[in-house]
Amino acid sequence: MKILIIEDEIDIATSIKSYLKANDIHCETASKFETALDKITMYDYDCILVDLMLPDGDGFNILKELKSLNKSEGIIIISAKETLETKIEGFNLGADDYLTKPFHLSELLVRIQALVRRKKFNGNNKIGFNEIEVDTLAKSVKIGEKKIECTKKEIDLLLFLIGNKNKVLSKSAIAEHLSGDMADMLDNHDFVYAHIKNLKKKLSDAGSNDYIKSIYGIGYKWNND
Repeated sequence: MKILIIEDEIDIATSIKSYLKANDIHCETASKFETALDKITMYDYDCILVDLMLPDGDGFNILKELKSLNKSEGIIIISAKETLETKIEGFNLGADDYLTKPFHLSELLVRIQALVRRKKFNGNNKIGFNEIEVDTLAKSVKIGEKKIECTKKEIDLLLFLIGNKNKVLSKSAIAEHLSGDMADMLDNHDFVYAHIKNLKKKLSDAGSNDYIKSIYGIGYKWNND
């Protein structure tokens, strides 16, 4: 799971990032309006946390930009503003949830997880695809009744593929999902091939059908054909 934290208070952003990272969530941060705009334009996320008060812009304009770009990310507003009018405006602009500062990080985590499950997997903790079952809370994968050992990256990759079934995903999109904007600094995306190869082997060895299709010159697609 990949999250963007748009928050100008560095201490708050750092504490959120550290807590979510400890719960196996990859986080990127943006403390300024322009930086946030660049990130939402260039990258895709599972969930975006938006503070409404930024030093060089208005968080509501971030929501408007996301709407104009037809982005499908889950959006949670995190703000010290608590008026009914502010909440209504946020929801009208596409926010999915609203959390008033100060808040418990454990509550934020639960809300993020619930939102992503609702957006991508109809609210389920256990994601099933034919004989494959992924338990997002236990971080485990089973083929039928057989549990297989997967790394956190492999589980993240598996969920990304299933969540985008029948869509062609470029190597750069997969690299970005697994490594965030750090992927831009890499000379190549060979690590994507390595993760795909390892995941395919583990699934196959456990008796799963092969759903990961290579699309020559582009990337990969998960389907049932």
